[in-house]
Amino acid sequence: MSEPQARVERGALVGAAFLMATSAIGPGFLTQTAVFTGELGASFGFAILASIAIDLVAQLAIWRTILAAGRPAQDVANSAVPGLGTLLALLVAFGGLAFNIGNLAGAGLGLEALAGIDPRLGAALSAGFAVMLFLSREAGRAMDRVAQALGALMLALMAWVAWSSAPPVGQALVRSVVPERIDPLSIVTIVGGTVGGYITFAGAHRLLDCGARGASVVAQATRSAVLGIGVASAMRALLFLAALGVVVGGGKIAGESNPAAAVFESASGASGRRLFGLVMWSAAITSVVGSAYTSVSFIRTLRPALAGATRPMLLAFVGLSAAVFLAVGKPVAVLVLAGALNGLILPLGLAAMLLASRRSVHALPRALEVLGWLVTLAMSALGVITLSRELPKLWAS
Repeated sequence: MSEPQARVERGALVGAAFLMATSAIGPGFLTQTAVFTGELGASFGFAILASIAIDLVAQLAIWRTILAAGRPAQDVANSAVPGLGTLLALLVAFGGLAFNIGNLAGAGLGLEALAGIDPRLGAALSAGFAVMLFLSREAGRAMDRVAQALGALMLALMAWVAWSSAPPVGQALVRSVVPERIDPLSIVTIVGGTVGGYITFAGAHRLLDCGARGASVVAQATRSAVLGIGVASAMRALLFLAALGVVVGGGKIAGESNPAAAVFESASGASGRRLFGLVMWSAAITSVVGSAYTSVSFIRTLRPALAGATRPMLLAFVGLSAAVFLAVGKPVAVLVLAGALNGLILPLGLAAMLLASRRSVHALPRALEVLGWLVTLAMSALGVITLSRELPKLWAS
């Protein structure tokens, strides 16, 4: 649809929100939350609140700018600084591919816990599921429905596990505002896991594909972005409470080879492992779909010939991710480098959107613009620190 759309269908708005949210809720999301809760206890709630604030600033600024311009992020970035969008597209595509390998590994582990399937076979079956989804006649609608169904399932299961662990909710609320310990690394890590790399752009690009564009849809896009952050934040909070209940009850998370699985097993007994497997697979497969979709939405604008090859590129993206995982098993070096670069994608993309917004007929509110630049500066500094620390490890490995 080339004409500006005055109103977006509710299904598209909800679908875009859940695509972003379920892209953020991946295997790393589950592991990071469990690990930091085990280390920080109730004080990790402060990091969650801080990350939610940062997420809101980044998502609102980026979604509003993209939808007002009516063009994908890489084109908007190129209009602000020639060549910047191409760099952004390459970084997002590389990061998305590398993390998709990890997402398929997580899907394999999920099916192993759920049904005793070998992780490699589970990863291959999960890749096949993603391929079938993209081959369906209405792939976009199918993708939206899968994201919404599995997102709702994860929230329901996580709520049950949180209730079963009987967490000290009052203590969690107090320490979320007055923490005993603040760990900047935990904030940076979970921000990167929630809006880093391709995740920030997933929902906005989905709305563009649904025909939403122009200043008239910005208000609706804003509500969609808030819904997406809300879903991801609710999942994070529920997992935090579940893990906190385990820690306070004397359970062990820190030092466990699979911290998230330990939370489920401690909270839900014998059935906990299967519940973990179902949540892990749901988180991983929705991230596989979101990563492939968003990465290809960047790649297809690099050359005119690629514009009409979206479906073949989606299939190739998933296939390549699966092939690398099956051949290498655990591509740690690639994942480490991608994780370091991922810390730079958010400030790069956000800065580009902020610059482009100044030239737009629908400029960002001044307060959001100022907050956006603060987030850009903070995440740039922390991203450089992370990159400088991880690169020597990569070369030494």
